[in-house]
Amino acid sequence: MTLLDLLALAPVLVLVLGASTLLMVGAWYHEPRPLVAGGVAVALIAAVIAGVAPPAPTEIAGLFSSAPFARYFAVLWSLLAALILMLSLRYATERDFAAGEYVSLILFSAAGMALLSGATSLVGLFLSLESFTLALYILVSFHRNNHQGAEAGLKYLVLGAVATGFMAFGIALIYAASGTFHLPDALQGLQAGEHLRPWGLLGWGLVLVAVGFKISLVPFHLWTPDVYQGAPAPVTALLATGSKGAVGAALVMVLAGSPGTWQELVPLLWMLALLTMLVGSLCALPQENLKRLLAYSSVVHMGYLLTALLPGSPEGYSAVVFYLTVYTFASLGAFAVITSLSDASGEPQELTAWRGLGYRYPVRGAVLSACLLSLAGMPLTGGFIGKFVLFAAAIKGGFTGLAVVAILASLISFAYYLRVVLVLYGSDESRELHPGNALEHAVLLVCVTAILLLGLYPAPLLELIATLIP
Repeated sequence: MTLLDLLALAPVLVLVLGASTLLMVGAWYHEPRPLVAGGVAVALIAAVIAGVAPPAPTEIAGLFSSAPFARYFAVLWSLLAALILMLSLRYATERDFAAGEYVSLILFSAAGMALLSGATSLVGLFLSLESFTLALYILVSFHRNNHQGAEAGLKYLVLGAVATGFMAFGIALIYAASGTFHLPDALQGLQAGEHLRPWGLLGWGLVLVAVGFKISLVPFHLWTPDVYQGAPAPVTALLATGSKGAVGAALVMVLAGSPGTWQELVPLLWMLALLTMLVGSLCALPQENLKRLLAYSSVVHMGYLLTALLPGSPEGYSAVVFYLTVYTFASLGAFAVITSLSDASGEPQELTAWRGLGYRYPVRGAVLSACLLSLAGMPLTGGFIGKFVLFAAAIKGGFTGLAVVAILASLISFAYYLRVVLVLYGSDESRELHPGNALEHAVLLVCVTAILLLGLYPAPLLELIATLIP
């Protein structure tokens, strides 16, 4: 690895070195506020470096890209880590989390997500995916006195280990079929006339099983509601946004870099998208727990993304990147409201606990409503623009039937999102919860501003994303 490669990796190195430093400091110094502040500073420095660093080699050690596409997601995931840490200060203090370990794991996760978003090799894909997944295994069960968290962590670990096995075996078969780990070349093993083509198809099918687990595609989604419910709310926010978004970005990198070579997988992806949207929508409708409802809704959103990926067009890839950005802020905002209302006794998860909170806490009630309506696709929010470009790309690419199913699933989503809003404002009586603090309200302000700004004025970001697509 050359000096230029190291410079290109500067944002990730800042995250990793900062995380390692805070981990060692936390072994002797246990006051959470300075450690969290240090983590926020490290994440923001990494975001600035990723955003302003001069052009670098397009590929690092044959494993990762340092192109503008990868830099964009390095900025996004670094900012996400900073917001998660800001959201976590009071939450972690009240539950006596080990601050050094907690902050470092969040930063390690962001580093892995940044690498995954620019992976150009099967080896890079595997290493980066497992690096942040290992951190999430720990974070999901970080609250040691929470039995639900321990159960969630065990389920995530066991199923994640199975998914890792599928991915490793799939990569081995792909290498046997193509003779390379480099993604564009590895996809050539699917071409007609290749004598090892069946093994290549089987290998990519196994990799899709692992990817389906990571982003909760049906039928690999069964872990999602239990893990969302049991994990600490800030960790659930990271799991719902960065974890799935980084895999989505990696899919864009893989498919955009190999146009036309993966058409054999389109029928399978089509079926996965259809099942994901239908099953996720039907399972979200009867939920009485807000975190489980958001879990099933996240399943549906991954089906939307897959719908736009199928045409293999630049418009579809741009739509996916834009939607990932909007979804990140909307989903983070929803979990931020849950976090800000929680206290040492627990989180308000059951819908009955939210009755009338829109009147008692009008700001947070309005933010949660805006985030949910954006996820539903209400006009004047970023979610509406995101869904519009997703479905338009699918229709333009010839997947009209699947786009119609996606639109129907989006209409169904109004039923379960508006149900939460009605609970918020359905009664004047409510119980008193935590008033929140300045950092939590700052995160809420960032999220709702991004949602509304991208809904009212999306053109600059759409134009920027169009220039980033590989």
